[in-house]
Amino acid sequence: MLTISQLAATAGVTVRTVRHYHHVGLLPEPGRDASGYRRYSAQAAVDLIRIRTLADAGVPLARIDALLHARPAEFAAAISDIDADLQRRIDELNENRRRIAELVGGERLVLPPEVIDVLNRMRDLGISERRIRLERDSWILMQALDPQVVPERIREKNAGLDDPETTRMFLACDRAVDWDPDDPRLEPLIDDLDAWEIAHEREGDRAGYLKLVSSRIREASPAWQRIIDALAHRARRRRESVSRSAPR
Repeated sequence: MLTISQLAATAGVTVRTVRHYHHVGLLPEPGRDASGYRRYSAQAAVDLIRIRTLADAGVPLARIDALLHARPAEFAAAISDIDADLQRRIDELNENRRRIAELVGGERLVLPPEVIDVLNRMRDLGISERRIRLERDSWILMQALDPQVVPERIREKNAGLDDPETTRMFLACDRAVDWDPDDPRLEPLIDDLDAWEIAHEREGDRAGYLKLVSSRIREASPAWQRIIDALAHRARRRRESVSRSAPR
């Protein structure tokens, strides 16, 4: 007869594990003898080794009891089912690993390859990673809130990156990121951006994501916040002027 410590050592587990198997009903707990100790039989050692072997193979504890009492054909079928479950879990883990690997760049996880190409084109132009992170976040918001415009915006963005004047605006804004909002260089930059906005004005309301994009940019740079506010003010004044001059 074996003490609980001897039983655990025979099966290569801890005493705590034996007690856990008692608790979940996998291994019967014997009564105490006259000296107050629990004594385990050789059969208990065999059962514990079988339990440990199944558990080490990945069999859920909830299924082990049925397997211990199954006939050979039932045992084989149950093991086949468990193996299929394990394979599904392995496939899920491999997919998770693939997705985690894509987090290295922080972009490929949620954005389509065409947007990644746009971000890489911006990098090739020398635009800072800080500005590219904002661009990435803008695409993420756009895709979540207004996905139908994404293909059109990809075409527009690539066309802009092909245009020397547009890329000049990108680089100029990028350089202004750490300027003081009262820096005198901002006013001529705002004039240039306003002229560009007028020349490239697009139809359609994209308020679904633009408010969040604007908020994200404001958080990033006080100078950019001043640029956004100034451009919005000028655009509003133009709309009001057109409204006043429209025939009644």
